[in-house]
Amino acid sequence: FCDEFSKLHVEVSPHPWGHTDELLRKAFGEDWRSILTFPSQEPVGSGCVAQVYKAYADLTAVAAPPAKGLARSSELQTASEAWEVSGLRGLFWWLRRRKSEGMWEERSGAELSPFGCSLRGPVSGTPHVEQMAAPLPNANPSSARHLTPVAVKVLHPGLVHQVQMDLFLMKLGSHIIGLLPGFKWLSLTEIVEEFEKLMLQQIDLHYEARNLERFCQNFLDVDFVKFPTPVRPLVTTDVLVETFEESEPISHYLHTEVATELRQRLAKMGMDMLLKMVFVDNFVHADLHPGNILVQGTACVSSSCKEQTAIVDVCDTLVLEVQPPFRRLCLVLLDAGIVAELQSADMQNFRAVFTAVVQGQGEKVAELILHHARANQCQDIERFKAEMAELVTKVRRNTIALGKLQVANLLSSVFKLLMTHKVKLESNFASIIFAIMVLEGLGRSLDPELDILEAAKPLLIRTAASVLE
Repeated sequence: FCDEFSKLHVEVSPHPWGHTDELLRKAFGEDWRSILTFPSQEPVGSGCVAQVYKAYADLTAVAAPPAKGLARSSELQTASEAWEVSGLRGLFWWLRRRKSEGMWEERSGAELSPFGCSLRGPVSGTPHVEQMAAPLPNANPSSARHLTPVAVKVLHPGLVHQVQMDLFLMKLGSHIIGLLPGFKWLSLTEIVEEFEKLMLQQIDLHYEARNLERFCQNFLDVDFVKFPTPVRPLVTTDVLVETFEESEPISHYLHTEVATELRQRLAKMGMDMLLKMVFVDNFVHADLHPGNILVQGTACVSSSCKEQTAIVDVCDTLVLEVQPPFRRLCLVLLDAGIVAELQSADMQNFRAVFTAVVQGQGEKVAELILHHARANQCQDIERFKAEMAELVTKVRRNTIALGKLQVANLLSSVFKLLMTHKVKLESNFASIIFAIMVLEGLGRSLDPELDILEAAKPLLIRTAASVLE
């Protein structure tokens, strides 16, 4: 079952090249081929929302003033689609998002290059020219073109109508399920509304570009996580051009023949990455399935590693591509269209609940949930506290190792407890909870003994101790 549905990550049937060509002309003009060169019309991957091509960008053409004006032409189309998907509320959301995006660009503009990425590499602080692939000198000196490999992400046709239908069915289902006894306390309708906001964001690639830039800033000093950087101004609603990262899907490392030490390192890197997003940055990649996590580099530096030179034939033009040797094991995260972040008060509560679980304070967990719940009809508060304490104690007794405790099962038990005692679940926690659940499954596949709560303890104690006093 899971294997079949995993094909939706990168193996969705691709749309025809004609649709891609149409969107490229709409985004960058009839002369888009002066900016982008495609060695092949076949995508390197196709997901539920978009498909991705490997191409080569002419950086001199990208920096030219005409190119900078082209990307602004799709803003009204974005507003139209926001209205089409969810009416007046969607349009208001779009206006708020554009305002916040302008504030983010103003705040970070002094630190960003014209291509939308930091003047220091988002991984190790190296100069930007080292973060992007080395320019590719054209074999024909008269053209004076400098090509660099890029990934071009193009939305599928008819996506707006598909999202509209999916949201309608989800809303209908949540209302029907909410009529069943006890289920209204799971806030299913509110969770679907939160999901609607996320989907509106995902069908606008402007939003993904801004998220990628923010992740680059957040992980500026982390050398084992990196993100593609948008090549501005080649960013529109339907098309996103970003740096191309040579790497392998993390699913290749789930097999038993892969060295145990390497799998354990990858599991720890992934868990450290998620904990930083949740408890330090409060900005979480909420679509961390294996198709969006790539592995780059080697586990150790080898003196035998040498630069790899490749000659690539791009539309009858030979270009020389020099790839430096990989020098570190690194996770590359893609598809940042769906993110989750909490308001300050909610984040403090979330940290406090997690910290209480780590410290085995079950009654404290119950008190925090009751205090911050938007609604509850709990008739026996002491019993609710006692049952939550028993659940947390059971978790601690099982050593809190992912191999012995499944976070999904733990959350299921918590949900049942909330339903029994009529305490309403906070819907804005849903995206972060689901992100933890997905990465928990991946972490357990790589290293069954990885201890998520023990790994979280230093961060939690440092950031949430004041809330628990």
